[in-house]
This record gives sequence, C-alpha cells and structure tokens, in this order.
Amino acid sequence: MKLTKMSHSCVRLEKDGQVLVIDPGGFSEQDAAVGADAILVTHEHPDHFDEARLRAGMEARPGAQIWTLRSVAEQLASAFPGRVHTVGDGDTFTAAGFAVQVHGELHAVIHPDIPRVTNVGYLVDDGALFHPGDALTVPGRPVETLMLPVMAPWNKISEVIDYVREVEPQRAYDIHDALLTDLARPIYDRQIGALAGAEHLRLAPGGAVRL
Repeated sequence: MKLTKMSHSCVRLEKDGQVLVIDPGGFSEQDAAVGADAILVTHEHPDHFDEARLRAGMEARPGAQIWTLRSVAEQLASAFPGRVHTVGDGDTFTAAGFAVQVHGELHAVIHPDIPRVTNVGYLVDDGALFHPGDALTVPGRPVETLMLPVMAPWNKISEVIDYVREVEPQRAYDIHDALLTDLARPIYDRQIGALAGAEHLRLAPGGAVRL
C-alpha cells in the first residue's frame, strides 16, 4: 500500500492500481479527490468535507463512489445516484479494493456549548491504517499505521500523546496539521516522539511512503 499525505487531514492510498482518498476537505488541494476510485469522508466540517472537491473527483471518474455518514451523503446522493453510500459505526465494506471498517460516532468536544456532530473513523485493510477523523477513537484492534490528528481546536498535546499510547500503533503519521506552525512543529515532534511510545513521523503535503 502506498500512502500519500495531502494537505491537512487528506490522505491518498493506492494499491493494485486503485486509489482511495480520505477527507479531501477545504484545506486540501483543489484536485485532492481527482483520480480516486473511492472517497471516504469522516464528517461534515469544511476542512474535511468540501462539496466542490468531491464533485470534481466524482465527475473526473464516473465509476468513483463515496462512503460517508448521513449528513454528508444527503448533500451528494441526488447528484450521483447509486454512487454515494451511508455508513456508521460497525459497518464494513470494500472500497477500491480496500477492506474498510467504520469506528466511532461523535466528533470530539470542541466546547460544551457547541453541539457535537457525527464523526466516523475508517480502519483500512484489517488495521494496516486507521484514520479517526476529528475524534480520538480507539478501534479496539491492532493498528499498524495511525493517522494522528496532531493539532486542532478540540485537542491538546497531552491528549494526542495519550491517544497514541492507547491505540498502540507501530507508527503514527501526523494529520490535521494545517494550523500547526513551523515554530511549533519541533516541539510537537520532540514531545510526541519521546512520550507516545510509537514511531512518530511526518510527511509534507505530497510526500509518500510504502506501508
């Protein structure tokens, strides 16, 4: 499996000539979903869900399909009949040749006065990779590569470190990092790397690695 880190929380997975893209939102590249055979969206917030980017991907490849939660699916289903699938916690499906399990139900708490939206995470190929979206969801099974939401209005570094400890992946790659400044990155790298108990890695947008 090839993992390509796009901007912010968007990642691109490739295997056997097929492409799976997760969370091509408003902070990711304009063409983040173009070329995808399947697209997964974790929740409705605009840094994870951008209708224009999804439409571009779906129109570029007529066979492309989307799996996502109901609040997003309802905005796209009429434009792409039969190609948008609603999923929730506990569901399993195959997308672009990848086996996917859905974990989680709610977005992390930003503030008690802000209603929580639905958020789902995606466990790919029996734990080869887990993308939690905007929550610190523990999938309850071994994870090789954790996509780690490193900096957000809803987390702090101690929670990020404890999350890695709880999931116990072999390695963690940063996502949700568009708001993390260059001044802060060395601090996050040092503290997560020293305390989380797993290999902590970071890819620049467009950077890729074989898993």
